[in-house]
Amino acid sequence: MVRLLRGHHRAEAEPVLSERAFRLGLMAILLHDTGYLKKRDDVSGTGAKYTITHVGRSADFAGQLLAEKNFVAADIRAIQNMIRCTGLNARVANIPFEVHTERITGYALATADLLGQMAAEDYVEKLPVLYGEFAEAAAYSGDQTHFVASFKSAQDLLEKTPIFWERTIRPKLENDLLGLWRFLNDPYPDGPNEYITRVEANMDRIKGQLRAAEPAGAR
Repeated sequence: MVRLLRGHHRAEAEPVLSERAFRLGLMAILLHDTGYLKKRDDVSGTGAKYTITHVGRSADFAGQLLAEKNFVAADIRAIQNMIRCTGLNARVANIPFEVHTERITGYALATADLLGQMAAEDYVEKLPVLYGEFAEAAAYSGDQTHFVASFKSAQDLLEKTPIFWERTIRPKLENDLLGLWRFLNDPYPDGPNEYITRVEANMDRIKGQLRAAEPAGAR
């Protein structure tokens, strides 16, 4: 996210982000996944069971913590709204930011969150672990209509991931999140984008594994 905002600043893009928006964005980075934390008396399962609700829990935790640290109410609301941008199904345009610079910072956080996960070198290897987390969350919530409950197995998640990237994540990055990923191009605006390149390499790895697993007659 810091790289993205630096790219936005160097490109002299509008709106010009204030120091305040940047500082609040850093707080949102630190707090956006705290909703996976378990309370001391929660002794069953893992924090993954909160996958479906972790964004709301993160915003609530941020509100409580920052109030205790004497942050002003407007700053707390801004940070909570930035955190809400990271929800996969969030309708980010409806999040009630008070100023546009806060919205851009929240969108930058959501962009970085998606790209950072899917560009990781071990993303493909961790998909079976991710399926286990999804399964735990679906069982805990009882919500069989949610996205995380839509996968039948780790193999099913593997097979659907390239489609998920092309049909869900790329359009979200481009449309809902205003194409801010381009500020990671180096040099801006037409240089290569390390994160997009790594994500697409991961998708190619998955497709290669799937082809290798096909029976010889099916290729």
